[in-house]
Amino acid sequence: MDSGRWEGFPFREGDIVVSTPAKCGTTWTQTICALLIFQTPELPARLDDLTYWLDMLTRSRDDIFAFYEAQRHRRFIKTHTPFDGLPIHEGVTYVAVGRDPRDVAISWDAHFQNVAQEAFDAMLVANGSPTQEPADTAPAPAESAYNRFWTWLEDTNVQVGLPSMLHHLSGFWAERERPNVLLLHYDDLKSDLEGQMRFLAGRLGIEVPESRWPDLVRAATFDSMRGRAEALTPVAAMWRDPKRFFNQGVSGQWRDLLDEDDLRRYEDRVAKLAELDLIDWLHRGPIVPAR
Repeated sequence: MDSGRWEGFPFREGDIVVSTPAKCGTTWTQTICALLIFQTPELPARLDDLTYWLDMLTRSRDDIFAFYEAQRHRRFIKTHTPFDGLPIHEGVTYVAVGRDPRDVAISWDAHFQNVAQEAFDAMLVANGSPTQEPADTAPAPAESAYNRFWTWLEDTNVQVGLPSMLHHLSGFWAERERPNVLLLHYDDLKSDLEGQMRFLAGRLGIEVPESRWPDLVRAATFDSMRGRAEALTPVAAMWRDPKRFFNQGVSGQWRDLLDEDDLRRYEDRVAKLAELDLIDWLHRGPIVPAR
């Protein structure tokens, strides 16, 4: 990923930037935006042909800019760039999603196991981008899920991990009272999907006829999205199994992995990386107003 790709991007009034840490509901939020914009569960194209991942190096910057320039519907743009790396415009809405970091670590582990690395590297090479370290020099992943969990939490030399996640969300947390910044919680989407979709539609100024809501909400459920994995999975060639991209979508799996000593170790770690009120919100929700 390269956040420098945002430089010079020609925004339009009404653009929606979906900026989440990895495994915090990015594709879910993109799908909800698509459903609200097109107001039908039958989207006009694959999700990946409606919204490009701007900072991912599997496509050229010129191709991505041309893609968005050609769009005539309201644009919604995927990124994993945090708030402090984005150009901020008053007419653009920035949507982030938070999630319990322990759930993110578990989800990332399954996600990473599903990457078709050779196909991914081939896409990077095709676009003149550097690949990751060759397999014979890159450190091997830890053998156990437990050790991979702690690597995600404590390794400071990776793009995707606890430090980058909390940096990302800290930026949005600090700016959450801006009228064009929305901060959602993954568990709120799970427990009250319709309410969250209606809230998002209201903040985006999108009017949805009442008769359409049941079908739109049904199309945004995890089971429905998993059943349409071929149409909704981003950069489908990257994955060994597109359906596994929508792995389980549940919270609390970490309870089977961590004991009380582990939780104390975890609490010490997150306390060094983010404000207490943000950590409390990530663990418990719902969002609280700024002090």
